Amino acid sequence: SVHSPRLLEQENNKMKFNASVSSSRRRNRARHFSAPSSQRRKLMAAPLSKDLRKELGCGRISMPIRKNDEVTVVRGFFKDREGKVTQVYRKKFVIHVERATREKPNGATINVGIHPSNVVINKLHMDKDRKALIQRKTKAEKDSKGKFTDADVANDVE
Repeated sequence: SVHSPRLLEQENNKMKFNASVSSSRRRNRARHFSAPSSQRRKLMAAPLSKDLRKELGCGRISMPIRKNDEVTVVRGFFKDREGKVTQVYRKKFVIHVERATREKPNGATINVGIHPSNVVINKLHMDKDRKALIQRKTKAEKDSKGKFTDADVANDVE
């Protein structure tokens, strides 16, 4: 029987892990920009600074950004500016940082929106939920190191 090359390709090597998740750029963009606030929280995450990672004893993790976090801008016009997050504007996918402002022609100062991927978090505004999140992330990180013990190897042989 004559198969089209595309069908053969789909049979031979599995392209995706989950068939219900689209790899279409159009659909991914549509879902990104119409995401509810609860999902935008996770989309608007920023990495932790090296000092903060050392202090918390965790690896390279990112945290959903929150009001009163202290951040440093690492990309764009306001690069190397440090400041406190004054607002997390989920509707526009931006955050407002204390010292990242612009003056309008009429003299009014306005906050400039910065995407969370362009900042690093220097100091976290801690609460019980955040502490639990950090513990969960560091625990998952330590568990997934991939190290086998002798007991694990002995169990696999049986």
